[in-house]
Amino acid sequence: MAVIEVDELTKRYEGKTVVDRVSFAVEEGEIFAILGPNGAGKTTTVESIAGLRTPDSGRTTVFGFDPQTDRDEVRSRLGVQLQESRFQERVTVREVVETFAALYPDPLDAMGLLDRLGLADKSDTQYRRLSGGQQQRVSIAIVLVGRPQAVILDELTTGLDPQARRETWSLVEELRQSGVTILLVTHFMEEAERLADRLALIDEGRLVALDTPQDLIDSIGLEQRIRFTASESVEDAWLTGLAEVSGVARSNGEILVTGNGKLLFSLVSLLDRHGIVPTRFQVEQTTLDDAFVALTGRRLEASEDEEVVS
Repeated sequence: MAVIEVDELTKRYEGKTVVDRVSFAVEEGEIFAILGPNGAGKTTTVESIAGLRTPDSGRTTVFGFDPQTDRDEVRSRLGVQLQESRFQERVTVREVVETFAALYPDPLDAMGLLDRLGLADKSDTQYRRLSGGQQQRVSIAIVLVGRPQAVILDELTTGLDPQARRETWSLVEELRQSGVTILLVTHFMEEAERLADRLALIDEGRLVALDTPQDLIDSIGLEQRIRFTASESVEDAWLTGLAEVSGVARSNGEILVTGNGKLLFSLVSLLDRHGIVPTRFQVEQTTLDDAFVALTGRRLEASEDEEVVS
């Protein structure tokens, strides 16, 4: 069952199209990621889903309700963590959560929720004194306090250090395990690759691809690359004789083998037959970043500083 449906969504600002006929559906119980560079139109898309922006054309629904005309129905079912969340710095964590809890008819208990998110010992701490990771946990608490069936998490881990980011990822996974459907907005490839069941790749307002992370990676057909060194001689003819091998290169004692199919299995079997144990062995996996390059002609990181309305 589709929890969120987006059909030909289009939004323009001052004559510029920032979301261009985007369509996708988020199924019940999944983590669905919208992945793309800053300025790609990701935030405009999810704000339209939440009813915070009015599309110029197209349609969005949440549990079958129109976010523009059925605001109360959508708000009772959908929790939203926006990219820019601001709270009074001297307000305590408990006060922040209880303030938002008062907006709902049957909210979760604030202290019980803080305990679940590992913030019980910070309940009387002022918001300004929290670490970045703790502040993001507060954002999640605010999203969950109204007992939503689905949530939008917009750039949840931006600005966090690697440890806090991974802790937040674990929270997102626990949230899905509790039965909540998650629409995750991110420009981090690793985040989408780890968390998403499916993803929509958006660039310059357009839907470039829609698939599971692995199927999207597989679809671009890039060859596998394996680098290794060996203390004993490895003949090029042995390597090129493997059906899966398309190329062999050597540099400073290192051997690079490219190919496809069961290249890894075939290469390891070959070395074993010749009694050769590699001293260094590295498999270079194709990533979402490689897929982004193949589909758009540029790297995601190269787009991070573009000044585009999002």
